[in-house]
Amino acid sequence: MLLALDIGNTHIMIGVYDETQLVTCYRIATDRRKTSDEYAMILSALFSHGNIKFDEIHGIAISCVVPPIIGIFEDLAKRYFKVEPLVVEPGIRTGMVLRYENPREIGADRIVNAVAAYEKYHSSVIVVDFGTATTFCAVSEDGEYVGGVICPGIMISSEALFAHAARLPRVELVRPPAVIGRNTVRSMQAGLVYGAVGQVNEIVRRIKEEMGTGPKVIATGGLAPLIAKEAEEIDEIDLNLTLEGLRIIYERNQD
Repeated sequence: MLLALDIGNTHIMIGVYDETQLVTCYRIATDRRKTSDEYAMILSALFSHGNIKFDEIHGIAISCVVPPIIGIFEDLAKRYFKVEPLVVEPGIRTGMVLRYENPREIGADRIVNAVAAYEKYHSSVIVVDFGTATTFCAVSEDGEYVGGVICPGIMISSEALFAHAARLPRVELVRPPAVIGRNTVRSMQAGLVYGAVGQVNEIVRRIKEEMGTGPKVIATGGLAPLIAKEAEEIDEIDLNLTLEGLRIIYERNQD
C-alpha cells in the first residue's frame, strides 16, 4: 500500500492506496510543534480504525508547503514504516513541463494538483484549490504548467476581519440565506462567501481568455464544496485530487 501525505499550512490530508484504489483518507490539523512520534501515534489510531497495519505500507509520497515539518515526516517514514519517502521537490519526475520563471517557487501541492487534473482529462484544465491560500493553476492542452494566481484564502480573510475590526466577531463559514444580511454575522458571511464566489468566477474567466481554450475547471481543498457550488465557472469538485496526484507522481518515480 501507498501512504500519501499532503501537508498544508492548516491541514494534513492522509490517503492510503491499494495500487490505484484509494482505500481510505483522513484530514488532521497541521501542528508544527508535534514530533514524529506524536504524528506516528495519530496515524496508528487512524489506521486501527481502518484495519490498516504499518507494515502494509510499502511506499510514502509527501507534498509539503511547510518546510519545518518535512524532516519530521521523513523521520516518521524511516522509523515507523522503514521506507524512504518520496518528497515532491525539484529533481523528481512529475511528467509535466513547468513554464514558470522559477519552477522552484511553485508549491508542491500546486504541481501535484496540476498533474492529477491533466492525467484525469488529458486536456487544458484550471485547478482552483481552496486552502489556506486560494490558488489557481493553469495547464495547457499539451500538459504544460503555464502559471496561475495566488489569493488570500477565505479563512485568512475571515480572521483578518476579526483581528483588525474591533466590533466584528469571528464567524462560521457557511452559506447565508441571503446576500443582504440583516445582522452583522450574516453580513460577514455573505461578504466572505459571495466575495469568494465573485473572485473565483472573475479570475477563472480571465484565465480562460488568456489561455484561449475551453479548459475544464476543477475545485479542490477543504472549502471547495462551500464556494464551488455557488460559482458557475467551476465544473467539478474533487476533494482527493492532491492525493491522486501524489499517487501518480510516486508511480512515475519507481524504477
